[in-house]
Amino acid sequence: MVPEIIAEVQITYSSKVKACDRFRVTGSKDAAKAFRSIWPSYEHIEFIYMLMLNRQNQVLGCHQISKGGMTGTVVDVRVVFQVALKSCATSIILGHNHPSGNLDPSDADKKITRQLSEAGRMLEIPVIDHLILTSDSFLSMADEGYL
Repeated sequence: MVPEIIAEVQITYSSKVKACDRFRVTGSKDAAKAFRSIWPSYEHIEFIYMLMLNRQNQVLGCHQISKGGMTGTVVDVRVVFQVALKSCATSIILGHNHPSGNLDPSDADKKITRQLSEAGRMLEIPVIDHLILTSDSFLSMADEGYL
């Protein structure tokens, strides 16, 4: 017997930014600049955002993955790659803030970066960087050898 009601799943991505006008990321400074243009706040609450990039490292879009508390937030690997796949990204960059102002990656930061990197390799959507941002500085986990 076939169920009478089956949900239709729609997968869409649309951009109002012309391909020639997309911001290009050539390194961690560019990624930090892109994140800073969208970041809501550096104090009190930890956020995690991602940038989805095309083959030319142009930003297809951004997405808030999580909004947490003062000392942390949750990242679901499946949600990250759901968004990456939906946007037709060929690579991604993650960024999160440390409200404490400390740029050192925590053990949890290192662990989720490894998990995301492994998942990205399997899906052929590499995580090319993971930035930790504060109000006046940033740390690139790729530049520091964590990726």
